[in-house]
Amino acid sequence: MSVSIVLVPIAIAAVSAWQASRSDTDDHGRTVCQVNTRMRDESLLAAALADTQAVVNRSASILRADWAGVRADFTRDDAGVWQAHFTGDIDEERAVGIINAIDKAYGLQVQQAVLQRLKQRAPGAGLLLVSERTEADDSTTLVLEVGAVT
Repeated sequence: MSVSIVLVPIAIAAVSAWQASRSDTDDHGRTVCQVNTRMRDESLLAAALADTQAVVNRSASILRADWAGVRADFTRDDAGVWQAHFTGDIDEERAVGIINAIDKAYGLQVQQAVLQRLKQRAPGAGLLLVSERTEADDSTTLVLEVGAVT
């Protein structure tokens, strides 16, 4: 079976929310549905795919992810919106579930990138990292001390 998913950026999703749960078929009879997502950065998306146990291959125009029995080719349209075309042992429900897992992993990748930047920039802003704690829900708390950097 084959399923294509249009990954609608959240900023655009507010404008086109009525389409988010809509599914259709394309000219080849494949199921096409739209899913809201925050995924934009290709490097973070590739890392998120790897976090979902996908084998990831990149080319100039396709980001390919392979799981056991399922392949997804991620491409961007002219507006820069990601589209994922799934093939293999897949149906619409499973494809949306995979996208949701990728989106969660992507959020954690974004969080780690932001934390890394904060830690790198803290000394230049006169801040000292006193402690860092990651909770069971994957949220992270940083405690920074002002004026402690010499």
